[in-house]
Amino acid sequence: MSVLHAFYLTGIACLFCFQRLMKEVDRQRVHETDDEGLRRLTHEHLKVFAKFTSDSCPVCEQLAPPFARHADDEEFRNILFLRLNADENPVAKKIMREKVAPFFVSYCQGQLLECDMLTTEEEVLNMLQRLREFQPQTA
Repeated sequence: MSVLHAFYLTGIACLFCFQRLMKEVDRQRVHETDDEGLRRLTHEHLKVFAKFTSDSCPVCEQLAPPFARHADDEEFRNILFLRLNADENPVAKKIMREKVAPFFVSYCQGQLLECDMLTTEEEVLNMLQRLREFQPQTA
C-alpha cells in the first residue's frame, strides 16, 4: 500500500469517526426547539423527552441542571432531550401559569406516552426511566 493510499484511508477513517462523534455530541445534550421542531423530532427519533419551561419559573431553573445531566447520562443515550419555551405554546403556557412548574412530555415512535407537571428531580428521573424502559411496538 502506498503512503498516499494509507493517508487516504486514514482520512476516511477519521472522517467517519468525526461524523460518528458529531452524532454522539448532538444526541448528548438538550436541544432547543419549538412546536414545529417537536412534531418533526418526535417522528424522527424513537424516544423523545421534552421539557416546556419558562424564564419566570423558579422550579424550571431548579430542574435545569439535573435535566441537562440526564441528557448526558449514558443510561439515557437512546433518548433525545428537548427544551421548549412554554411562552410560545398556548397549552403549556396556560398550564404553567396555573401551577408554575415545568411541563414534561415523553414520546415513543411519535406517540405521546406521558405528560405531567413535575417539581422534583426524582419525579423527572422516574418519568425518564419509564420512557427508557418502554418497549416500542415492532412491525
